Amino acid sequence: MHHALRSRTVFRPAEDAPAAPGHRPRPQPVRSLIDADALRVLHRAARVLLEDLAALTDRLVAVLQEQEPAYRAAVTCDPTATWQEVHRSLRHSVSSLLDPRGSRDAARRCSWRIGATRAEQGLPLDALLHAFRLGGSLVWQGLIDETARTAPEDVRLLVHVATDVWNFVDEHCTLVADAYRQVERQLAWRRENRLRMLAGALLDGASRIADLPETAQALDLPEDGRYAVVAVTAGCPADGAGARAALARGARVYWHTGVEVDYGIVLLGEDADAGAVGRPGHERPPNAKPKPGTGTGSGSSGAAPAAGSARTGVSTAVTGLAAVGDARRLADVALGLCPRTGGAIRLTEHLPAALVVSAPDLGAALVERALGPLGNLEPADEAVLLDTLAAWLACDGSAQRAGERLYCHRNTVLNRLRRYEQLTGRSLARPADLMEVSLALTARGLYPR
Repeated sequence: MHHALRSRTVFRPAEDAPAAPGHRPRPQPVRSLIDADALRVLHRAARVLLEDLAALTDRLVAVLQEQEPAYRAAVTCDPTATWQEVHRSLRHSVSSLLDPRGSRDAARRCSWRIGATRAEQGLPLDALLHAFRLGGSLVWQGLIDETARTAPEDVRLLVHVATDVWNFVDEHCTLVADAYRQVERQLAWRRENRLRMLAGALLDGASRIADLPETAQALDLPEDGRYAVVAVTAGCPADGAGARAALARGARVYWHTGVEVDYGIVLLGEDADAGAVGRPGHERPPNAKPKPGTGTGSGSSGAAPAAGSARTGVSTAVTGLAAVGDARRLADVALGLCPRTGGAIRLTEHLPAALVVSAPDLGAALVERALGPLGNLEPADEAVLLDTLAAWLACDGSAQRAGERLYCHRNTVLNRLRRYEQLTGRSLARPADLMEVSLALTARGLYPR
């Protein structure tokens, strides 16, 4: 097999230019005759390659199968389509050697279409570029072999067109890569958009039963798993990211970003308790994503959310992806219980308050029923009795500990409690009355007058 020789530039003195005294004439390159001869040799060999293009295609397909594993799989999967693709590409490439201007646009369209199609099929870009360079090498070697067979003395002239041939190969590799990346970006956007639609429908409780298998696969979550939903909002993006990072170490989470609230769908273990989600020491898993300029991405910090920043609500556990919408509504309830200063509320630890916040009208009626008579007192007196009730309940009914918390004697606490009973006609020793008082204090704290 013959190979092209390295060229050597030929010079001759300029015949018409007068020589300056003491100065030797500068040699001028003469390329017109050489270029014309080189093109003649190139076109002669290219026409032969074009006439036997099927054999050239067979050789390139065989080389791809041997040297590029990704194409080996493509040939095995659909040999006819792969052969036709290679044949079209070679035909446009060789035709461009014969008529660069006339074939340029068609060749570019062919390469662009190949890049776009292979991106849609998921063929690696490196494999595609390797295939184009192998094709360029095979065409170049074919030109040399054909010239060596018919006119060995002309092989050296091909050197003068080598740059043009390889520039063509580089141009089409760039074109293929641009097409591939453009389609890849479009596909990624479509996948992300579809993923957001599926997750949004799941959280809204609007998923169709028929869509659940696709949703489970897209989110990489089991259809019949146990789940909790985490709702996170924050005053600034940095705080929000820190809170999200602190939620679920060791658990799988899919994060769905929103305008004001981000939701995490947390896959719980068999024995895991939703109340553990959001505790310090739980962090965001690697598959969770932050806002990408939108959407989701690797979290950074593993620390617990700082007070005064992120507000976090955690639902109770539900079974199955179909119930995630219910969990999201419960997470919103928990988020509504969060102090404005920030923090995390796990609904399992605040169920009575959740009942109240879920029915604000009933909560207001309960406040009026259990605490309404205190409104006739002076504001300072009313505040003292309410603070005493709250402290006594927080201390599990211990007047001693409530007094220590309020910096007063236990008898003072007992006297205030008796005064409350006299004003309202209720008995704190009666469980039903005690429950109403406790819920009324919670509702009053959530909906202050």
